Amino acid sequence: MGLHHQNQKPILLLLIQLIRSFSTLTRAQSSLCRTSCGDIPIEYPFGIDDGCGSPYYRYILVCSDSGKLEVRTPSGTYPVHNISYADPHILVTDPFMWTCEDADNYRPTRPFSLDTSTRFKLSPQNEYLFFNCSEDNVIVKPKTIFCEQFPEHCDSSCDSGSYLCRHLPGCSFAMSGSSCCSYYPKATESLRLMLKYCTSYTSVYWRNIGAPQPYDQVPEYGIRIDFDIPVTTRCLQCQDPSKGGGTCGFDPHTQSFMCLCNDGNFTTHCKDYDIARHNRKVHVIAG
Repeated sequence: MGLHHQNQKPILLLLIQLIRSFSTLTRAQSSLCRTSCGDIPIEYPFGIDDGCGSPYYRYILVCSDSGKLEVRTPSGTYPVHNISYADPHILVTDPFMWTCEDADNYRPTRPFSLDTSTRFKLSPQNEYLFFNCSEDNVIVKPKTIFCEQFPEHCDSSCDSGSYLCRHLPGCSFAMSGSSCCSYYPKATESLRLMLKYCTSYTSVYWRNIGAPQPYDQVPEYGIRIDFDIPVTTRCLQCQDPSKGGGTCGFDPHTQSFMCLCNDGNFTTHCKDYDIARHNRKVHVIAG
């Protein structure tokens, strides 16, 4: 009988050590989720540390050592200017796009694209301006007149009568003639095709400033990317202050939901800590 108890002691000590190690590990994991990068807040569904936020946006955002937030897409990595969670969208800038400082110097560019497997989509509030397009390959006409004459080809024309071509944001000059036209590509392939026959392009989005219509929006350079916020019952339960007010995350290995809490990570909510701790004690005693 004494020998049996002696054999049990090392097993119990090992079990207790493993439980303590696991508890320390989960506490360390739950404290890894940074809530900002520079002055940009990082909230659900995003995360800049693996296991934080929604797995749908895993590896999408990157925070550099200097505190600069960037978004990864198939066409490259782009600086993030701002993130809005109330009106879910990200504003990014593309250093390769034309700016006022370039004037007539049209630098080589690349088409911006998004990963269609994510819950990102280009906002309809974006407007693309193309410069020095070949009229042998691109229909460059004032859209109002062209659409009246050829309504069936209206969507394929590049509007040389665009308001933005005549009122370039922040520029002290306007583009004349066919050197500038406005077009909204419905797919990345359309954008690639346009850049095959146009020298350069830029993106302008319409920012809502809350003024009375029709002066409620102003044009600014950049690309607006709209995103979905996946809302699940488990995430709402995890975030519930009465249940501990945890942070929604996921297991990096299985990508299954995890509620990240000060006392560790749980599959339900933070108040489960007391239940889990009780079960651990029972398990140790039973051993």
